[in-house]
Amino acid sequence: MTEKAIIKVFIADDHAIVREGLKQILAETRDIVVAGEAESGLDAIKLFRKSDCQVVLLDISLPDRNGIEVLKQIKKEKPELAVLMLSMHREDQYAIRALKAGAAGYLTKQSAPKELVNAIRQVGGGLKYISPALAQELANHVGEDHEVPLHDTLSDREYQTLTMIASGKTVGMIAKELSLSVKTVSEYRARLLVKMKLKNSAELTHYAIKNQLIE
Repeated sequence: MTEKAIIKVFIADDHAIVREGLKQILAETRDIVVAGEAESGLDAIKLFRKSDCQVVLLDISLPDRNGIEVLKQIKKEKPELAVLMLSMHREDQYAIRALKAGAAGYLTKQSAPKELVNAIRQVGGGLKYISPALAQELANHVGEDHEVPLHDTLSDREYQTLTMIASGKTVGMIAKELSLSVKTVSEYRARLLVKMKLKNSAELTHYAIKNQLIE
């Protein structure tokens, strides 16, 4: 019987406990090894360049950079590299955006260990991975004649600002969490209000709840 090729994985997540949990899960496999790790977007970009990994497990919510921005940078430098996005967010919130940006797959952190291992093997073999639930969601929309939702016109950072404001966070709190200036976050807020034809944060929150963009 032919032995499986080893898949080298790089983990980028700002929570040490998550990284350790992922490493424990992957330590139980014979064909997947962890080749490196990072706790921020900037570190991920610097360190993956030195790594000979085939798959990157990338958290979508990093403290210094949006995960999708990091994804785009990785794909720009190494388009052949498979990036599997990990997130606390429901698939319908970020999955399509991540896949359009070049991700090979998308998994929520609530996924079972077996699903994670299967996803890594699949994207490591050059295929895409989406969960059965997301596949069904996509199938439900095939052939539908509908306009693009306003929130799909937002940039990744504007979309992130939208979901954070709708979750009750102030501009100051968002600036601190994303390591940005209050002025920059205020500009994102102003731009997304214009794009979405909304007047204030209350209308923005109502829109997010109505369109199930937040829990």
